[in-house]
Amino acid sequence: MSSPGVSAKPLGRTLAVTSGKGGVGKTLVAANLGAALARLGHKVLVLDADLGLANLDVLLNLQPHTTIHDVLVGKCSVDEAIRPGPGGISVLLAGSGMVEYSRLAPGAREQLGKLVAEITPRFDHVILDTGSGISEVVLFTVSLAERVLLVMTPEPASLTDAYATVKVLATTQKRREIAVLPNQTRRPGEGRSACGQLQLVIDRFVSPTLDTPVRLEVLGDVPDDPMVRETVARRELLLESRPGCPAAMALLDVARRLVRE
Repeated sequence: MSSPGVSAKPLGRTLAVTSGKGGVGKTLVAANLGAALARLGHKVLVLDADLGLANLDVLLNLQPHTTIHDVLVGKCSVDEAIRPGPGGISVLLAGSGMVEYSRLAPGAREQLGKLVAEITPRFDHVILDTGSGISEVVLFTVSLAERVLLVMTPEPASLTDAYATVKVLATTQKRREIAVLPNQTRRPGEGRSACGQLQLVIDRFVSPTLDTPVRLEVLGDVPDDPMVRETVARRELLLESRPGCPAAMALLDVARRLVRE
């Protein structure tokens, strides 16, 4: 008999994992959240949508022999580019340092949009690991997803950049519900408190300018965990090598919440 978390599998859910600034653990969250969903019995693809500064391959210790670029230029099919990754996930890698993707031309945008639309029905969850910030390329890749997960830390700089990201997504993409995941928290409740501060600022300065208020949904709280640094240095997934550590357990809780929703 399937568990309640495994039975409800809405095909083709897309989630953009993004951040206002770099260095907050966005790619680590995307990869391990994918592994957590796979552990719950879901078919998951993690797509590296940071087309200019890709590093999912580094985190997962994979060689990007075929990439999204190869698919877009017709060098290979999407089936040839999708490959098995660790933790039971599938991955679609991107190449790092591709200057042509620092700004997406209209033709490339159309191709990328078609690619995401083509692969989405094949999986229960497609996770787009976007770039950080509010550049045109980042905002476009975020726009391809049904839902957004904003990764942040409780640090003032991260909160400021998270606010800017929420403001832009609310005004340019009409996002009114944005999931937030505080990462690297140092004490219980710190992440939720930081999100509460962020919500207050949004309520004061962003929502009054919109037709509907913006609501942040806090999906959990990932603690600062030395096992994270250890597994990153070894290029391993938390959910595989340290599944019982606090950060891994927190990400598994986030996955369960996504499944319930």
